[in-house]
Amino acid sequence: MTDPVDDLLPPGRLLVLAIQHVLTMYAGAVTVPLVIGSALHLGAAQTAYLVSSDLIACGLVTLVQCLGVGPIGVRLPVMMGVTFVSVGPAIAIASNPALGLPGVFGATIVSGLLGLVIAPVFSRLRSLFAPVVTGTAMVLIGVSLLGAAAGWIAGGGAAQASDPVGVLLAMFVIAVILAINRFARGFLANTAVLLGIVAGFAAAFAAGRIDLTAVASAGWFSLVSPLHFGPPRFDLVSAASMTVVMLITMVESSGMLLALSRITERPLSAADLARGLRADAAGAFIGGLFNSLPYTSYSQNVAIVAMTGVRSRFVVAAAGGLLILLGTLPKLSFLVTAIPPPVIGGAALVMFGMVAANGIQTLGRIDFTAERGSAYVIALALGVGLLPAANSKFFDRFPPAAANFLHNGVMLGIVTALLLNVLLNGAPKSAPVADQPQPSPVE
Repeated sequence: MTDPVDDLLPPGRLLVLAIQHVLTMYAGAVTVPLVIGSALHLGAAQTAYLVSSDLIACGLVTLVQCLGVGPIGVRLPVMMGVTFVSVGPAIAIASNPALGLPGVFGATIVSGLLGLVIAPVFSRLRSLFAPVVTGTAMVLIGVSLLGAAAGWIAGGGAAQASDPVGVLLAMFVIAVILAINRFARGFLANTAVLLGIVAGFAAAFAAGRIDLTAVASAGWFSLVSPLHFGPPRFDLVSAASMTVVMLITMVESSGMLLALSRITERPLSAADLARGLRADAAGAFIGGLFNSLPYTSYSQNVAIVAMTGVRSRFVVAAAGGLLILLGTLPKLSFLVTAIPPPVIGGAALVMFGMVAANGIQTLGRIDFTAERGSAYVIALALGVGLLPAANSKFFDRFPPAAANFLHNGVMLGIVTALLLNVLLNGAPKSAPVADQPQPSPVE
């Protein structure tokens, strides 16, 4: 019997499920280059080029992670996207006139090369990611992302007041998703998020809230060239900054990949985890070459795997191929961009909540009598991790270099959970039973 992770679905079903993954992560994927373009006051053409470059790099790194290239790639249904952790350091580096964007890409390339060396060492810390750590991480990731969903429902701004019509659109999308999950079966139920977004798009179009001007004026085909903004510039401090981003990404990815291994019921060995972390590193190298930034696994797409029960890595690999296509077809890319933020926000509210729900399920397997410290691990990790969300200025008086990373609540929470679990429950001597390494089909 074929492992569900290696199941190759019929082409039609594969394509529809792949489109669902693309629509789920698209808004997050293009946000980073749009934010950087705005912060650096780039022209529309340069910003559009950053977006296209990001989509192509997203697709390439996703293919590497899902399908594998030798010792690189975990071979699980992992959708890769540009990490938000890199935004602050990237803007700081690019704001230096002596470095600019080539300095950002040079630092990203160096961090990727160093990451390839670090990954095998980092993977040996796998036993530290006990269920109390991975479960807490999933809850924290889901809850932290709800702010982004709220911003999209409000119209795209994280702190703006919501538009009642936008809220109604989001509620309509949620209602469609719930109705499909309640009454549909099989393949139709697996596409609930996609159908919810399509229904929301249709409703927004009927309400006159869709602007297709950019779609009409965009070209049909455009190629992205590596190192478009010039040869990379290498600076020691900038490279160190991006390497810290890489380490943070590896902490997040370790928790995400182990959580995904539970969802797909494919246990990960240390070698498997090392391959996944090497893909993160390779993603940074590819990102730097293709005018982009480091990459990491996207939690919203992990939620799609959990919601649909479709574990095939080839579905996500097909989504990676679609991203490459979108990066070369500006008209299609602009059409997806035309989806109103409230429509994406409604679907995101469901998906991000599902990430947290899966974390709660993982925490429910803990024996709190045997692991008496686990309740404190969860309580403090969630508390510390949510500090930046509760007070966005909490770390503003810290040194700028530290504040950029302390504002990452997910990273703070995971590190807190790791340290407290060792302190209160003791360092694990071996991996949990559910994670015991088994023979891997790619070894």
